[in-house]
Amino acid sequence: MNPVKPKKALGQHFLTDLGIARRIASTLDEYKNLPVMEVGPGMGVLTRFLLEEGHDVKVAEVDGESVEYLNKEFPQLEGRILHRDFLTTDLAEIYPDGQKFCVIGNYPYNISSQIFFHVLDYKDQVVCCSGMLQREVAERLAAAPGGKARGILSVLLQAWYKVEYLFTVDENVFNPPPKVKSGVIKMVRNSVTDLGCDEKLFKTVVKTSFGQRRKTLRNSLRGLFPQGAVMPDIPLMALRPEQLSVEQFIELTNIIASTRQQA
Repeated sequence: MNPVKPKKALGQHFLTDLGIARRIASTLDEYKNLPVMEVGPGMGVLTRFLLEEGHDVKVAEVDGESVEYLNKEFPQLEGRILHRDFLTTDLAEIYPDGQKFCVIGNYPYNISSQIFFHVLDYKDQVVCCSGMLQREVAERLAAAPGGKARGILSVLLQAWYKVEYLFTVDENVFNPPPKVKSGVIKMVRNSVTDLGCDEKLFKTVVKTSFGQRRKTLRNSLRGLFPQGAVMPDIPLMALRPEQLSVEQFIELTNIIASTRQQA
């Protein structure tokens, strides 16, 4: 069968290096007892190795041409190819009753951040999430406090996952070659079941802080405190958001919640 034509609108850059595909698939070697959802399989370069290693694989693919190719080349995927957009897929419907599962993919660069926000919505079910994305985004997800790469997703993901940057992939192993390098990451669910703060407010604090990342927290978070409330005089408020750990963001969230209750 003829290869699938890469579509720019879908951000398709097909990996051609089988060695790298095998390395990415191997990030799930310790989870063969759990089902796997692969995002955007394209022509199945990653799918091949997941199946060879005995994983229980389902794939979500929005491109009709890729779906046709996968149906013909991978008959063992019959009934397991979801012709739909991963971002609008209810994963709890695919894996009901709180079933645990893993997510993997060579993620389209143009929606990779959205993919990880979607994974976060199912954090109580997604035990491991790994794969390849644009290097700068991959570095951001794994960034420790203090670095310029740290951002909203760094904090929100690291609250629930151990995030590890594994290796960099050059442009010349793709068709067509992207204009940037890629990075492979692995996220493993940690033992946290409760952040110890209002989770919705926590998200708001993180997003508001990084929305004005050049300002200190005293200035960027002012609008989250009740009108007329005295801002707490603590060292944290003099920092910028990229300097804070997850635990410090939780501390800030509880301070803001307490101030609101007293207002």
